[in-house]
Amino acid sequence: MKVLIAALITETNSFSPLPTGRIAFEESGVFHGDATRHPVSYQTGALHRWREAAETRGWVVAESLAAAAQPAGPTVRPVYEGYRDEILRDAETAQPDIVLLSLHGAMIADGYPDCEGDLIARLRALLPEAVIGATLDPHCHLTEAMLENATALVAFKEYPHVDIPARADDLFAICADAAEGRTHPVMAEFDCRMILAYPTPEGPMRDFVDRLFEREARPGLLSVSLAHGFPWGDHPRTGTRAFAVADGDAELAARTAREVGMDLYGLRHALHQPQADIAQALELALQAPDGPVVLADMSDNPGGGAPSDATFLLRAILERGLSNVATGIFWDPVALRMCREAGEGATLDLRLGGKCGPMSGDPLDLRVTVRKLASGLTQRFGELPVSLGQAAWIEADGIDIVLNDTRTQTFHPEAFTGLGIPLADRRIVCVKSSNHYQAGFRPIAARIVPVATPGAITPDFAAIPYRTRTRDYFPAVADPLG
Repeated sequence: MKVLIAALITETNSFSPLPTGRIAFEESGVFHGDATRHPVSYQTGALHRWREAAETRGWVVAESLAAAAQPAGPTVRPVYEGYRDEILRDAETAQPDIVLLSLHGAMIADGYPDCEGDLIARLRALLPEAVIGATLDPHCHLTEAMLENATALVAFKEYPHVDIPARADDLFAICADAAEGRTHPVMAEFDCRMILAYPTPEGPMRDFVDRLFEREARPGLLSVSLAHGFPWGDHPRTGTRAFAVADGDAELAARTAREVGMDLYGLRHALHQPQADIAQALELALQAPDGPVVLADMSDNPGGGAPSDATFLLRAILERGLSNVATGIFWDPVALRMCREAGEGATLDLRLGGKCGPMSGDPLDLRVTVRKLASGLTQRFGELPVSLGQAAWIEADGIDIVLNDTRTQTFHPEAFTGLGIPLADRRIVCVKSSNHYQAGFRPIAARIVPVATPGAITPDFAAIPYRTRTRDYFPAVADPLG
């Protein structure tokens, strides 16, 4: 048996001012057939699992491209076509029995509204008899092309996505059984007609995900997933879809997908909770008897395509004269360069943030002291490391600020503590993330407050200015399924 493994991962924010080009992919890492010969990372974790599982069985592994970029605006057309064609050439050469793809599912390029569907369809045309499987980020647009041309699709169940290795294992097992003729996977979906955020650590979504696992234990079912959808990707199929993989029983797959979708639909009002604005969030933080209180700068989350240089929350903190605050990660290569030139211990005037457009706010002119400079640091996301690139800890008016030159959301306290900032002593910690931060910060937080800041990924789902997606979804419509 021969297995081809590959990865092409980015999430496209249709409203982001940042184009996704070759530099964005190279910054996160591009490997031409040798990703699993390098240390495991968040972007390559699935490929490492698949190689190990295949080689344990004595199977031949052919490895193709592994490329990932931080979420941003649409991918430049020649960049997507070049990466896609590299995978297709390797597939044609290898002639594998199984193709395993680590994809996002919400990648849009110039001229290609459904990159993953395009790639899978071309692989199917090239390898009509092969088993083709893919893992998907739940923030995907589950498209007809993906469903019609893949043998099996498996989405991560957790948000934060701490279950990537486990879902990679699930996909391998499904595809291996199919290739050896033990099962015959069929898939079906159900459109929930919802666009919301679905954090899973607690509350209604925790119970919902637990029920997904229970359903998977039923006879005949191979996998049950929820595609949350990526709200800021303007695609006709943006939104939430339940889908199931059954063993040869299309009716069972369809019935299960509908059951899961209606289960979620019944929770829509409980899940649609308004978030505090900046003034409300700061009041909540100051009322808390203990710290640190973690404030999530939701709309400037680079993990959703935002620039990560917005100044709205930090400006409010400065205007209120608050101190004993840590905040980050600000993506500001220019400011970082100036701090590195000045050196540790230096005090200088620095213009911070506000560089990428109106959604970033106005820059802040601060008198700062450079407390620490570092390179090669990482922060964990689940059990997998994420690079921070070059980073600096600067202090201004009693506020500790982390800035770097590799755009990434704040996943873990290591983004601060790796530079020497003791978070246990801070009253408020502000993180640029929508939800993934919870896996790392919840254990240390006295309280967590998501903040509906201005920015590129507003949590007002009814007001996202779609041009392609119709407005027949909750919460834009109270009861879209009637």
